[in-house]
Amino acid sequence: MARILLVEDDDSVRAFVKRALEFDGHSVLPVEDGATALEVLHREKGEFALIVSDIKMPVMDGIALALNSARDFPDLPILLMTGYADQRERAHGLDHLVRDVVLKPFSLADIRKAVGRALATSDGAAAAVA
Repeated sequence: MARILLVEDDDSVRAFVKRALEFDGHSVLPVEDGATALEVLHREKGEFALIVSDIKMPVMDGIALALNSARDFPDLPILLMTGYADQRERAHGLDHLVRDVVLKPFSLADIRKAVGRALATSDGAAAAVA
C-alpha cells in the first residue's frame, strides 16, 4: 500500500487517523506540525504517496506546508483536514495542489475514503508505494 506523511498537531486526532490508515495497510509517518513535515519530506526526498495534513497548526500550517511541498515536490498529492470553515476557504485557491479538504469531525470511514480517492487520482502514487 501507500506511504503517507500525516501532519496533525492534536495527539488524539493524529492517533485516530494513523490507525484508520494503517487499517487499510498504509505505512503512516505521523508528525505534529508543518515545519517538521517539511524537514521529513526533504530528508526522505519526498518519497511519500500522499501528505494528509491539518490546516490549522502552530509553527507552520497546512496551507504553508502545501505551498512549500508543492514547490519542492510538485507531484506529491496533498489532502487537507480542518474543523474550521474559514480554513477550508483558505484552501479553495489551491485546487491545483490539494486533492480535497476533509471537514472535522470525520468518521473512520470518511477519512479512509478521502485518502483512497486522493491516492486513486494521483499520478505519482504508484512510485511511492511502501
